[in-house]
Amino acid sequence: MAEELALLVADVFEAAGALRRAGEALAGAEGQTQARWQLMSVVSEESLPVARAARRLGVARQGVQRIANELVRDGLAEFRDNPDHRTSSLLTLTPSGRRALEAITARAEAAHRVMGEGIAQADLATLRALLRQLTEQTDQWAEAEAEAEAEAGTGAEAGGAKRGTRSRAATDRLPE
Repeated sequence: MAEELALLVADVFEAAGALRRAGEALAGAEGQTQARWQLMSVVSEESLPVARAARRLGVARQGVQRIANELVRDGLAEFRDNPDHRTSSLLTLTPSGRRALEAITARAEAAHRVMGEGIAQADLATLRALLRQLTEQTDQWAEAEAEAEAEAGTGAEAGGAKRGTRSRAATDRLPE
C-alpha cells in the first residue's frame, strides 16, 4: 500500500506540473499568469483581504500582496475599505478584471473538454472524491505530526503554532 501511494504521489506531482503548464498557457493567451488568474478567481465571488486570499490559495501572503498590487496597477482589481478592519483593505475585481477572468475561464472550459475526452464523468467524480479524501487525510497527518513536534519541543512547529489548510470550497474554485 505504501509503495502504491508513493507512486500515486509521484503521478499527482507530474499531473500538477502538466496542469500548471497548461494553466500558464491558458492565462498567458489572455496576457495574464496563472498566479494572477488564481487570485482573480479567489476574489471573484467575494472581496477579500490579501491575507485571507493567501490562506485560501495556500501560499505566502507576501507573494499574493505583490500579485494584488500588480492587478491594481493594471486596473484589473482595486482595494476597497474593509468595514471589519481599518488596516486590511479588501481586494475586489474591477469590470476589466471580471472580463479578463471570464476570458481565461472560457479558454479553460474549452481546454477541459479536450483534456477530459475519453474519461467518463463518473470516473472523474470518483477521482475527485478520492483526491479530496487523500488531501484531508494528509492534512490530518501533517497537523498531528506538527502537534507532536510542538509537544516534544522540536521542529518548525514548536511553540504551538499550527499549519493552516485550504478550505474545500476555495480549492473547488481554483483553476487547474
